[in-house]
Amino acid sequence: MDANELRQDEDATLLLSVLSSLGSADEAAELLLDLCTPREISDLSQRLEVAVLLSQGHSYADVIHATGASSTTVSRVSKCLNGPVGGYRRALARLEREGLAVDVRPQE
Repeated sequence: MDANELRQDEDATLLLSVLSSLGSADEAAELLLDLCTPREISDLSQRLEVAVLLSQGHSYADVIHATGASSTTVSRVSKCLNGPVGGYRRALARLEREGLAVDVRPQE
């Protein structure tokens, strides 16, 4: 599915509208808790952490060790991070601009 197909899907359009209307981290947390299982939230959080580490130039091996993500997950995030859609890049840039970027480092 690409971005155009996502925007044309009626259910997805509602989700996109709700996500874009959230005004705070508290509202986002409340929606995630209602919408996702704890495991799904954990998986999404892990993918974002992987994206942060990869964008900082860490190796796949370091990212796998630091996050516990599978090599498949790291590879998929890397593909998306460097792909044409740009969702991760835009989100990470916004976090950095707003001073919300966390300095995530691989565990020693």
